[in-house]
Amino acid sequence: MSEQHYCVRCGTRMTYQERFGKIRPVCPACGHVHFDDPKVAVAVFVRQAEQVLLVLRANEPERGKWALPAGYVDRGEDPKVAAEREVLQETGLSVRVTRLIDVIYEGVIVIIYEACVVGGTLYAGDDAAQARWFTRQEVPEIAFRSTQQVIAAWRAEQPLS
Repeated sequence: MSEQHYCVRCGTRMTYQERFGKIRPVCPACGHVHFDDPKVAVAVFVRQAEQVLLVLRANEPERGKWALPAGYVDRGEDPKVAAEREVLQETGLSVRVTRLIDVIYEGVIVIIYEACVVGGTLYAGDDAAQARWFTRQEVPEIAFRSTQQVIAAWRAEQPLS
C-alpha cells in the first residue's frame, strides 16, 4: 500500500478508499487520487564485432556483478536519450540507439535497447567499477534478470526479441 500520507496538491492528510479497482490514497479535501507509478529504467545492449559491453556494478543492488549499462529515466526524458546518456556516463562511449529489444518488468519497468558506438573512449564512470568488452565465451557473473535474458540469447546466437 502507498505511503503517501499528505496530498501533493493541497496538503490535506490522505485517506484510503477504493478507486479504479484498488485501495488508493485519496484526498478528502480536493479529491486528488495518488497513483504509485513504477520506476522506468533503460538497459543498453552494445555490441562491437563479437563482443558485448558490460559494466561491473559498484553499488547495490547486485554490487560486484556485471550488467548492461543501465539507469533510470528522468521525468520528461525520452527513454532513448536516457539510454544514450547512461552508456556515456558509465562507459565514456557515445552510442546511438538502433532498436528496441524488449520491455521487461522486474520491480521496475526495464526498456532494453540495442545501440552502436559512435565515439568516445572506454572507461568506467559514474557508478561502474569497471567497463569492458566480453566475448560469448568469457561472460562473467551477470546481474539482473533482464540482462541475463539478453546475454543468454546473445550467447546462444538467438535473435534478441
